[in-house]
Amino acid sequence: MAKLPLVSAKVNYQKALNLMKRDPQKATLYILGLAPAILLLAIVLAAMAVLSIPVGILGSYALKAMNLRDWEEPIDPEAEMTYEEKYPQIAAKTSGLSAVPTYKKWVDPLPKSDAFAVIDKIMSERVMIIDGAMGTSVQAYKLKEEDFRAERYKDHENDLKGNNDILVLTRPDVIKEIHSAYLAAGADIIETNTFNATMISQADYALDRKQDVWDINVAAAKLAKECCVEFTKKDPSKPRFAAGAIGPTNRTLSVSPSVENPAFRACTFDEIVEAYYEQTEALIEGGVDVLLVETIFDTLNAKAALFAVNKYFANWGKKIPVFVSGTIVDNSGRTLSGQTNEAFWNSVSHAKPIAIGLNCALGAQDMVPYIDNLSKCADCWVFAYPNAGLPNAMGGYDQKGPEMAKDCETFFEKNLLNAIGGCCGTTAEHIASLAELGARYKPRQRHDVPEQMRLSGLLPFNYDPNEKDMRKSFINLGERCNVAGSSIFKKAIVDGNFEKALAIALKQVENGAHVIDINMDDGLIDGKSAMTKFVNLLVSEPDASKVPFMIDSSKFDVVEAGLKCSQGKCIMNSISLKAGQDQFLKDAALVKAHGAAVVVMAFDEEGQAATEAEKVRICCRAFKLLVEEVGFNPQDIIFDPNILTIGTGMEEHNNYAVDFINATREIKRLCPGCKISGGVSNLAFSFRGNEPVRRGFHSAFLYHACKAGMDMGIVNAAQVEEDVYENIDKELLEYIEDVLLNRCSNATERMLQFAATLDPKSGPCNLRRKGQAAGGAAKKKDNGKAWRNEKVGKRLEYALVHGIDEFCIADTEECRTSGSFASCLEIIEGPLMDGMNVVGDLFGAGKMFLPQVIKSARVMKKSVGHLLPFMQAAKDAAGDTSSSSAGTFLIATVKGDVHDIGKNIVAVVLGCNNFKVIDIGVMCPCQTILDAVKENNADILGLSGLITPSLDEMVTVGKEMEKAGLKIPLLIGGATTSKMHTAVKMAPVYSGGVVHVLDASRAVPVAQTLMDMTKRPEFLDDIKETYEEMREEFFAGLEDRKYLSLAKARESVTLPDFSSAEHKPVKPKFLGTKALKDVPIADVIPYIDWNPFFQVWQLRGRYPNRGYPKIFNDENVGMEAKKLFDEANAMLDQMKNQKQLTLNGLLAFYACNAVGDDIEVYNGEDAASGKRCSFHTIRQQAEKDTEEPYMALSDFIAPKDSNVTDYLGMFVCTAGLGLDKLTQSFKKNNDDYSYIMAEALADRLAEAFAELLHAQVRKDHWGYAPDESLNADDLLKVKYQGIRPAPGYPSQPDHTEKATMWDLMKCKEEIGVELTESFAMLPAASVSGLYFGGKSAEYFNVGKIEKDQVEEYASRKGMDVATVEKWLGQNLAYHVE
Repeated sequence: MAKLPLVSAKVNYQKALNLMKRDPQKATLYILGLAPAILLLAIVLAAMAVLSIPVGILGSYALKAMNLRDWEEPIDPEAEMTYEEKYPQIAAKTSGLSAVPTYKKWVDPLPKSDAFAVIDKIMSERVMIIDGAMGTSVQAYKLKEEDFRAERYKDHENDLKGNNDILVLTRPDVIKEIHSAYLAAGADIIETNTFNATMISQADYALDRKQDVWDINVAAAKLAKECCVEFTKKDPSKPRFAAGAIGPTNRTLSVSPSVENPAFRACTFDEIVEAYYEQTEALIEGGVDVLLVETIFDTLNAKAALFAVNKYFANWGKKIPVFVSGTIVDNSGRTLSGQTNEAFWNSVSHAKPIAIGLNCALGAQDMVPYIDNLSKCADCWVFAYPNAGLPNAMGGYDQKGPEMAKDCETFFEKNLLNAIGGCCGTTAEHIASLAELGARYKPRQRHDVPEQMRLSGLLPFNYDPNEKDMRKSFINLGERCNVAGSSIFKKAIVDGNFEKALAIALKQVENGAHVIDINMDDGLIDGKSAMTKFVNLLVSEPDASKVPFMIDSSKFDVVEAGLKCSQGKCIMNSISLKAGQDQFLKDAALVKAHGAAVVVMAFDEEGQAATEAEKVRICCRAFKLLVEEVGFNPQDIIFDPNILTIGTGMEEHNNYAVDFINATREIKRLCPGCKISGGVSNLAFSFRGNEPVRRGFHSAFLYHACKAGMDMGIVNAAQVEEDVYENIDKELLEYIEDVLLNRCSNATERMLQFAATLDPKSGPCNLRRKGQAAGGAAKKKDNGKAWRNEKVGKRLEYALVHGIDEFCIADTEECRTSGSFASCLEIIEGPLMDGMNVVGDLFGAGKMFLPQVIKSARVMKKSVGHLLPFMQAAKDAAGDTSSSSAGTFLIATVKGDVHDIGKNIVAVVLGCNNFKVIDIGVMCPCQTILDAVKENNADILGLSGLITPSLDEMVTVGKEMEKAGLKIPLLIGGATTSKMHTAVKMAPVYSGGVVHVLDASRAVPVAQTLMDMTKRPEFLDDIKETYEEMREEFFAGLEDRKYLSLAKARESVTLPDFSSAEHKPVKPKFLGTKALKDVPIADVIPYIDWNPFFQVWQLRGRYPNRGYPKIFNDENVGMEAKKLFDEANAMLDQMKNQKQLTLNGLLAFYACNAVGDDIEVYNGEDAASGKRCSFHTIRQQAEKDTEEPYMALSDFIAPKDSNVTDYLGMFVCTAGLGLDKLTQSFKKNNDDYSYIMAEALADRLAEAFAELLHAQVRKDHWGYAPDESLNADDLLKVKYQGIRPAPGYPSQPDHTEKATMWDLMKCKEEIGVELTESFAMLPAASVSGLYFGGKSAEYFNVGKIEKDQVEEYASRKGMDVATVEKWLGQNLAYHVE
């Protein structure tokens, strides 16, 4: 509507309307005064009406003829008005403003050490070099238990091997050599050997004593500093620095070790701080130049370390540079606790480290994108020290120095780094290559980053306000986890229903909350306890903890409790000047130490600020104190100038909203960089219960407050997103803004009258009058539950993958009662395991991270928990009294290893799947593990380890399990373990079944399969076959291995005491030979291993139907395999009944002794009878990465100088006599099928005959295991004492040794088996070998050997070298022309 020229004062419609609202009586007088003019105007209009109709008609025709547009709608007068004209009450002032103060720059009162300036200068000029791995270097020394004990700890109750930190006390010479090697290679910075030197980590070795921990740190610091001083003196132009290494400990503050209680923590923030404080104090006492908080997998641990470090600096009165290094654990680019690396930086940047970086877990190439991101977001120096590539199958690192340097070159080509070093697998060689590389490039230049408030949860939250429209960048602080903002949340907390409270938090994030406000201030609630529990619970929920938290309380101790539980950068709400300036500064300093942004309430000693002037005055005072005296980043200062309630009917309250809005603008002008927040729900408290009015007030207030610069507010996120200002009902908005902007004196009364006509359950944008039906025009919102329309099995799978437990009980019950599943077990093995398998795939691909996996596991736990009573009822009905758990799973970290986080995760996930998990902890000696297995009647054993020496200990445990006769499956897992290592090292030493498990999510399906006795044999056979293939590949690929000299290899062997009861040789029942002729085929058939038979015919079932007899169930080959098997047995019956084959065997036992690597066989009872002949053995020479001896078969025989007579057995057996005649008959009849069948069966009978003979030897003929009770399957799995290696096979690859056997035993004469020129046996279906009966005897692979052994071996055998090289060609580690 156009303006009406009523008077010269430019009175318009809007002003007139406002006059009528504010003062109806005055407006009425104005109207009466104009009455004569209005009457005259009416007479004129009446006269003109007669002419108006024809003129209008003619005008319309004229317009049409002229082709002109129709007249437009009347113009809205408000559209022509500026915001300031329309809302003068809150218009920005253009004059009379005070000048913006100049704030003094904060100066840290603590003096800095000289190292700051020196390091800054070096890093700006060249790339600094950090040293390499301490652990890798220590392992190269192959230290033993006594090295770790020395005199100081000779009587210590725990094993200490593996506690590398203690070597600074017991073997300082070793540590000094390592430091010196790195410095000589070019390192500028060396780390102290104190990675685990805290009270918490040393507890695993029972060394959690203050004096021990103090001594370790001080000695380590002095040792490193001494080396640095020495090298700096040699070249003063290249100063060297000792960095105090502060590791992450073996505890995590962000992950619960308990599946039942995700809010539980194994230790507290305060305990971690105390441990780090003590370590920091000792390191500085020892003289370190810098501190390095490193290998951070949980940012909250790092925040605790930085808190402790800064606390010590404050007490010490000085500070030294601090480096901070995080660890990205997988392809997701996150820490173990789930943070991205930018979120990690946001969380620790408050500590102002001189440099930030990443180390460990990844090789250089994989680390590049994360360093790139860190380099962009960090305003300090940046460094990296990656691993030497990724670990190989044996847990070691193959990447050499030049190769690693080549990979690292990308860092410098992209100009990302100021310093570089090495982590796992790196040595002085690697550091020398990196030093050479770094010298060729200029360092990254330090740069500023945009001034922003940077918060974090699991993800970074960098606030970049939209200055043109602050409402678009407004931060929704979700209010529903505030007991004052949600009665439902409050009831959940009071009732102890924290799961319901967690669901409320999740819903807020789903509905658009950028930050979750958490407040527990209520008389019925223990605020500190509730805050701790709820924040811990939130941290374990990745979909909630991805956003930052606002820890909100009027009680400072409650706020601090919340800050101590969050790894992200939080907002602390709030502090104020209410208790005085001193308390304010103290509280602010503590908030800064925790790295949080801070909300400052507009209170001071005089009370709460209500007017604009009071709000501005108090906030400006607080800002000056925070910036100038505390050193707070202005971007992290958030003022809450008090949103007070309006519409109360009290006149003094009417201008509260206007005062807040105007104060917001002025505070932001006078306090550059600060933010403005407020509790929006306070505003319309008078209208609670009337949803359209209350919500309308919130939306309108935010619209205007954001215009003035408001950044954030505690709101109902879903509602403020839905209630768009422009869509509010116009009539309602007019009433609201009259109250909000205090436009008329009776605005509240009019608002109340209008509100009384509205449906209190409607909304401001979809307004309804009382009694009016709800409209259908509103757009239906997507609630994100379309997946609920899927079939129930798919719904369960979806819930598991996404960690949604809201419907899992109902869906599981629907599965149980639908008739689609025959049993509860089918539900577990069907949709539930389908979901967990998807989780495993996503986790392995880096598309899920640890907190999500645990969340999925908890859904599984709920579903399985619902099914358990029904499963138990079914068992009770069937009279089954067995346990209702899925099985007992015993898990341990092996001796020498203190890492247990991965193990704890596996325990959690298995516990969620109804396994009874017995966790016996870390540093577990072998015997402790075996005892626990027996005591708890464990069904499965899981071994965990993170460091490379753990691999050797796992092998030891496997060997001891075999000796103890255990038959339970053994699962292997941990960072350094691998499928290849398990195949090569573990599987051969334990016959009960060994399986490598990649990660926690894979442990469940493996364990469940192993607990199903119908599936276990086939599963383990499949694994065994796979591992055998892998071993072949591994040993075939050892071309680049290093080799020991023969002399060195012999030195590695420690022989058992052959005079002891355990190893004393047993004398056979006879010496000499014994022929066993015409052995019945029926006696041999039970010992047949049918699997190779089917392989001959190239029939192979697919898992789970691999191997005999399950191959018969395979859908592809099962029918053919069964037919073949039946025909084979028919032929066996024919062979047996018609005596078509003759089975002969020959046994022999001789007194003997070992002489060097030979075995002397005697003529009679002992050495005195004279030497009859010698068997020559070959020793391993390929370098091992463990302390295992380099074996030869002679090691299993008592040496001659022991004066103990030993014994050697041997055998030849055949099932081939008569085979030629039989096959010729088939060939004559062109029956190829039958002759191949006959040959295959004869071969199986020969091998079975060898098994039968060996069993008879152990129990009778030699008799060293008379009580042995093994079935045929156990025999095939070699579960007996002793070995029977054959010449030409891995333990003795020289076929020519058979000649000695044949000459000694007269095999051809005795049983008709002879040797060809190539030492093959005739008949072909024959087997031969030696018997070693001692307990120390084991199978091994000689592998490649060097020329020094070949030459000596040839000399001992009386052969020329060329002939030996011919027979050992496959085993030569060198090329023969």
